[in-house]
Amino acid sequence: MKGENSVKHGVKRVIVIVLDGVGVGAAHDADLYGDQGSDTLGNISQIIADFTLPNMNLLGLGKLNDKYRKANKNNELTENLVGGFGKMQEESPGKDTTTGHWELMGIILKEPFPVYPDGFPKEIMDEFVSRTGHGYLGNTAASGTEIIKDLGGKHLQSGELIVYTSADSVFQIAAHEKIISLDTLYKYCKIAREILDDEHAVSRVIARPFAGEPGSFYRTNSRKDF
Repeated sequence: MKGENSVKHGVKRVIVIVLDGVGVGAAHDADLYGDQGSDTLGNISQIIADFTLPNMNLLGLGKLNDKYRKANKNNELTENLVGGFGKMQEESPGKDTTTGHWELMGIILKEPFPVYPDGFPKEIMDEFVSRTGHGYLGNTAASGTEIIKDLGGKHLQSGELIVYTSADSVFQIAAHEKIISLDTLYKYCKIAREILDDEHAVSRVIARPFAGEPGSFYRTNSRKDF
């Protein structure tokens, strides 16, 4: 790594690349979020034969995860490294993506963003319906691909918006691009962002447009986070 040299030469920009979902082991508070035993990299290496990431190995990846290193026993993962490496534990409470990204930049939260494993409360959804003029389907914690598979047909018939959340602090709105234009979907997300404030200030409101026909719906590249 050349961070020290960069500072000496007056470079004021640092590029941070985040690989979401490439965990190297559970944090000490994983049980608070139902994530005991989480170890994405290690578990994948037990399933996929000869799974290796050579460029990241040179940076020290093999030093960070026992399962991955043992699965790559035919590769040298611990010598002649060219990078710095280490594991970090968040000080902020919560597991939301935004929480981690903010902490990387030096912002430590005192309280976690709110999550809604049982869906959003009636007062939130009533105001959302009143201000958008649309009913909704879902209002549950769900996989984004599964919920459009399950509710996409009803959405096409009724025009009601598909609302869902996840383990993260998010309010997601899915709509077929033939039914709700992107500009309109983004407008509804901005409305939701205004509603979700104070105690209900979720980390992100996310527009999740999709296309296709029943049985073959797919999410498009026009996602937008608010």
